[in-house]
Amino acid sequence: MVRKIVFLVLLVVGVHVAAGGQNAPPASPQSADDHLNKAKRYVAEQKIDLAIAELKQVVALDPGNIEARGNLGVLLYFHGDYAEAVPELHVTLQAQPDLWKIQALLGMAEDHTGDQQKGRDDLEAAFPHLTDEKVRLDAGEILVDLYSNAGDLEKAASIVSTLLASRPTDPSLLYLSYRIHSDLANRAILTMAIADPAGAEIHQAMARELAKQRDTTQAITDYREAIRINPRLPGVHTELGDLLYHSQDPNQQAAAALEFQAALNVNPTDEKAELAMGVLAAQRGDLKAAYTDDSRALQLDPTDSDACTELAKVLIQMNKNDDARQLLERAIQIDPANYVAHFRLSTLYRHQGKTDEAKQQVELYLRYKQMHEKLEKVIHDMRVASEEDTADHDAADKP
Repeated sequence: MVRKIVFLVLLVVGVHVAAGGQNAPPASPQSADDHLNKAKRYVAEQKIDLAIAELKQVVALDPGNIEARGNLGVLLYFHGDYAEAVPELHVTLQAQPDLWKIQALLGMAEDHTGDQQKGRDDLEAAFPHLTDEKVRLDAGEILVDLYSNAGDLEKAASIVSTLLASRPTDPSLLYLSYRIHSDLANRAILTMAIADPAGAEIHQAMARELAKQRDTTQAITDYREAIRINPRLPGVHTELGDLLYHSQDPNQQAAAALEFQAALNVNPTDEKAELAMGVLAAQRGDLKAAYTDDSRALQLDPTDSDACTELAKVLIQMNKNDDARQLLERAIQIDPANYVAHFRLSTLYRHQGKTDEAKQQVELYLRYKQMHEKLEKVIHDMRVASEEDTADHDAADKP
């Protein structure tokens, strides 16, 4: 009996349920097995209303028929009859507790009918065992909402990360990830402000947020206040150095090197600071120092695509094109969207007479560069809209 239950449930789960419009067959003195066989045939013919009616006949004749009740619960769930589906799925799960898909459907049905605690319990138990991609995605998204609404943002983030592992470009999952991590960041800042409002960490966090909003002057002020409070605060010198390096003020740009060096004095394994020192050395024409710094950065983090690219650029200037090519190929393998590496690699391929490969790299360079520019514009527009919305709210609050 168990084998039959599993087979028909797996068959039914993938069925597209059409809207109503099918009439149930008239009652007959047929046996439970007759009705069950007819239900299977109707499922195969996509006549779901008729299949549900036949399964109800089976349950009426034989309430202990777990096969019928399990499949009736599945069909009712996908038909949108969640309240009716719950007891059928529950009975089936009691008979065979390791039917994870059934438990997931039960959890989702419970959530739809407002029994969120039971829904959460069943979904938590089933989710790690789910292999059906559609059910797993639906169950995961409901779990994320349940966790988020309850304030369990870490658990929500974990579920989203698990789903993204198999669907890394799914826009809805990417948005969920963005939303949850934004909420986590906001909560962390609020907690820091409450726990230690005069601490270095809150100034560092505020500086990061201000830098994202392109309020460079105030961000620098907060970074310097964080350093004043705790000169050895992890990451603060590197973050300030990066902000100064990208400033339009030549004096601030010149001060960037001091911050990167201060970062390395605090933490000699700060890969980002080491790489930045290499970039600065290359800009002033000191290829030996640039090679040393970039090599050290890549040693500290062999998966840094930017480190591969910067070291390759130095090697090209040192006429070590084969070594540079290998690093650029490694860079785009680590990060296919690294458009700078694609451009540099196209140049090397062209010099080596690899015309087709060079053309392909140019196409990839243009594609990813355009994507990057579009993303920058989207982020910029979002910030402008946010600032305008804040200004409108402030104006509305004035008497």
